[in-house]
Amino acid sequence: MKAFVFPGQGSQAIGMGRALAEAYPAAREVFDEVDHALGEKLSTLIFEGEIEELTLTRNAQPALMATSIAAMAALKAEGISVTDATYVAGHSLGEYSALCAAGALRLDDTARLLRLRGEAMQQAVPVGEGAMAALLGLDLATARAVAEEAAEGQVCQAANDNDPSQVVISGHKAAVERALDIAKAKGAKRALLLPVSAPFHCELMAPAARAMAEALDGVEIREPAVPVVANVRASGVCDPVTIRSLLVEQVTGAVRWRESVEYMAGQGVTEFWEIGAGKALSGMIRRIAKGSETRAVGTPEDVAAAKG
Repeated sequence: MKAFVFPGQGSQAIGMGRALAEAYPAAREVFDEVDHALGEKLSTLIFEGEIEELTLTRNAQPALMATSIAAMAALKAEGISVTDATYVAGHSLGEYSALCAAGALRLDDTARLLRLRGEAMQQAVPVGEGAMAALLGLDLATARAVAEEAAEGQVCQAANDNDPSQVVISGHKAAVERALDIAKAKGAKRALLLPVSAPFHCELMAPAARAMAEALDGVEIREPAVPVVANVRASGVCDPVTIRSLLVEQVTGAVRWRESVEYMAGQGVTEFWEIGAGKALSGMIRRIAKGSETRAVGTPEDVAAAKG
C-alpha cells in the first residue's frame, strides 16, 4: 500500500516544477490555471523569480501547491492516479494540496484559499513579535514541557511534531527565545530559531483562523477520492463538513506529522511518495516509519521512474 504526501513551506525553490511544465502539457495547464485564479503570473516567479519573493508566505503557499498538483498531473498523464494511493496527506499547507489532488477542492479555489491563508497568517501577528524554533533531539512530551516553562504568561506551544527527534515550537518571540536555553538544559542536541515570517500553528494565529473560516464557508468541498489524513487529527477523514472544520482548526492547531505517518504505517502503508518540491518529508518519514520506502516525485525523471 502507498500514500501520496505533499510538502509544506520551506520546500520552495526557484525553478521547481518548470521541467514538469515543459515536459507535460497537463502540468503546464495547472500553472496556467493557478495564474488565472490569482490574476497574476505566479508561474513566472516560481520558474525564474527571486527566492526572497517566492519565500513570502503569500507566494510560497500557492506556489508549492501548484508544483505538487502539476506533478500529480504528470503522473496522471502516465497512467498513475490518486486512487492508486490508499491515503493522501500534507504537511500544513500541503494538506490543501492533498485535498486538491484527491478532488475535494477545485484547483482554482485551492489557489485562492492558500493566497488568503498566507496573507492572513502573515497579518495575524506584527513582524518581529512572533517566532518559531526547532528543537532537535527532544520528544514531544519534553518539547511541550519546555514550551510551558518558557511561556511565562505568553504564548509558546508545540507547533509541528515532525518526527521522533524534531519538534517545532511557536509563539511570542521572547518566549520562544527563552525556550532555546531551556531546551538545551533538557538535553536538546540543537535548538535554533527558524527563518520564518510569523509564528504559525499556535494561538497567535486566531485572527487567521477566523479569516479562513469565512473563506471556507464560500467554497465547495467534495468527498475526496481517498481518505485525507488531517494534520490536527492524525487520522483519515472523508466527510466534507469535517474537512472544512479541521482546515480552520489547523491554522492554530499543531501539525501532528509524526502521528499521521504512524497512522498510515499502522494501516498497512509501506510506500510514501512525496509529490512536488523537495524531499523534506521523505527524511522525516524514514525516521518515523523505519523500513518504509520513500520516493520523491518532482521532475519528469521522477515521474518516469514512478511509472517504471
